[in-house]
Amino acid sequence: GIVVLGLNRSHAKNALNKNLLKMMSKAVDALKSDKKVRTVIFRSEVPGIFCAGADLKERAKMHSSEVSSFVSKARATINEMANLPVPTIAAIDGAALGGGLELALACDIRVAASSAKMGLVETKLAIIPGAGGTQRLPRTIGVSLAKELIFSARIVDGEEAKSIGLISHVVEQNEAGDAAYRRALALAREFLPQGPVAMRVAKLAINQGMEVDLVTGLAIEEACYAQTIPTKDRIEGLLAFKEKRPPRYKGE
Repeated sequence: GIVVLGLNRSHAKNALNKNLLKMMSKAVDALKSDKKVRTVIFRSEVPGIFCAGADLKERAKMHSSEVSSFVSKARATINEMANLPVPTIAAIDGAALGGGLELALACDIRVAASSAKMGLVETKLAIIPGAGGTQRLPRTIGVSLAKELIFSARIVDGEEAKSIGLISHVVEQNEAGDAAYRRALALAREFLPQGPVAMRVAKLAINQGMEVDLVTGLAIEEACYAQTIPTKDRIEGLLAFKEKRPPRYKGE
């Protein structure tokens, strides 16, 4: 039930170009309707890097109209990731800069090695984050601090990222260079035993509720809760509790 999507464009530090975005979009699209998928982990297969952001060498060759189209595609692809119905975890074992951090911000949970470097550095290039960074970073760490990081293009390590709430867990890097991925895998395994329908509906309730006032949010929760009542999983969950055994959920 755990799907791992690994970035592996080693010669370009996993920089996002047209082809990589196309591949990512195709992979995410295939996961949307796959009921066997319980959790998705985004990681890098390249040691020391998560994603260096947009491929600036490719961008330099683009016409101005192409740049706008590319940024729109990046934004749309990262939005597709954010809208996956199952929990998503970003395992940050190396640098996540610009679009790389925007990719991680689109995940529900972020885990990073203490040595990892993170930052929205676009203002150094006289542009702004264009794939969701100006919206997701303030929602994650608060408006004032998000402004400070974007205005300064500051890069933080895993420890500071944890202290400001940018990531949920920080781990010491291991010899294999995949400590964050190992921690993400452990988290994903905690999610696996839970009711699949409940997990999807819980994510929906939280995501939609965070964008509205409390009264409306509670109404959203009520509507989402109602979706879990008639499921076979709920019946199985109650029966397993009564019989004092682990439930055997089928996602129905």
